[in-house]
Amino acid sequence: MGDAKIDVFLPPYVGNNAIARGLRDTYTAFSERREALGLSNPGTVENIAKEVQKDVFLNNFMFTGLRADLARPLSVSPLFQYTHSFAMGSQGSPPYGFGAIYGSQKVFMQGNVDNDGQLSARANYRWNSTLLSKINAQIAPGPGQAMVQVDNDVTGKDFTASIKAINPSILEGGLTGIFIGSYLQSITPSLALGLESVWQRTALNAGPDTALSYVARYKGSDWVASAQILQAQGAINTSYWRRLTEKVEAGVDLNLQFQPGVGSGGLMGGGSQKQGTTTVGAKYDFRTSTFRAQLDSSGKLSCLLEKRVLPPVQVSFAGELDHFKQQAKVGLAVSIEMAPEDLMNQASADAAPPSIPF
Repeated sequence: MGDAKIDVFLPPYVGNNAIARGLRDTYTAFSERREALGLSNPGTVENIAKEVQKDVFLNNFMFTGLRADLARPLSVSPLFQYTHSFAMGSQGSPPYGFGAIYGSQKVFMQGNVDNDGQLSARANYRWNSTLLSKINAQIAPGPGQAMVQVDNDVTGKDFTASIKAINPSILEGGLTGIFIGSYLQSITPSLALGLESVWQRTALNAGPDTALSYVARYKGSDWVASAQILQAQGAINTSYWRRLTEKVEAGVDLNLQFQPGVGSGGLMGGGSQKQGTTTVGAKYDFRTSTFRAQLDSSGKLSCLLEKRVLPPVQVSFAGELDHFKQQAKVGLAVSIEMAPEDLMNQASADAAPPSIPF
């Protein structure tokens, strides 16, 4: 049926010659063999080690000082809520911030503005089941503080292709910015291989820079191993994640960098400088709380405890101790969700929440 539909739109001399039939038969046989392997989507190159770096480790959850978040949901389907954020003594958070979130089956939008006038916004749009477009923008007071990023992800049954542009511009008479393309393909039900290429040009009077990296991901029954080789930077990143029990996860991440050294013999005789960092972490899920902890080879110990005190109230405690620098940091946060009673009843009654393209 598929070949007949294609032949309708093609001239007879294009669709009925021997070369076209041979190519079509080869593609059909190749597609049937891929279907028979039962391959699944491997995810994106950006999230090649998401189980370790985004789920177990504290990189996206760590904070210092005092923080309070007051969220007010206005709708469940579609999702719509606004948040007031207050912070004191925090290094990365402004004293006050206002944010809003909207999400539906195809659209996701989020915006934040703080008391210094810094604005950040992101929007995702799902064109269909395979194509997702994203745009992030940041505007801050002062020159050179604006940033825009455009992403397009194509998700197939056994592959993911992504194209990303950061601050693209042609206003100077030529193309400038950072452009990143990546492709990740499942080879077997457990193994996925891919690559990522980067093209960067900051100004027209400077030449472009290119970089290429290779990635691999292997998924077992209860463990995942991944590796990424950054050729231009001379770096190797490896990670290993394992589910120890139903509520306990652990992971380890290794980052090695090889830089050419300059010794008495010059560039050829100076050898190379090797730098590496190893991080080990664990995550414990309890009935009403989650505990994360990690320790790296630089002597830095971090932990985070998130506890649901009441259904609308969550308390978080974060701590960091640097043994080598003799420094300690702590953080305490309270998050309150002020949802009306009828909205909470609606959320509990909805069996299938909307699939939002986060």
